[in-house]
Amino acid sequence: MAGFVQIVEYQTSRIEEVQALIDERRPQLEAGNTVRRVTATADRDRPGYYLTIVEFDSYEAAMENSQRPETSEFSAAMAKLCDGPAKFYNLDVWQTW
Repeated sequence: MAGFVQIVEYQTSRIEEVQALIDERRPQLEAGNTVRRVTATADRDRPGYYLTIVEFDSYEAAMENSQRPETSEFSAAMAKLCDGPAKFYNLDVWQTW
């Protein structure tokens, strides 16, 4: 397997507060995590919808990261800023070029 990607789709009318939360928590989220790369995006066709693409070396690395208290605390804080529940896509990477 070539890796693992998790996509988190969420809706919020409070994106400035989301950005402030990310800026505040980023140092502790980055310390000791198993994330290879994070890409945050805004949906051009659906204002207020955002997708975060998180890349890992493996599914196991993603699950290890999900178990971290820092990740759980961040997810709970994010949920309070969203207009509904987030949707998660868990994807095995079988090819990249």
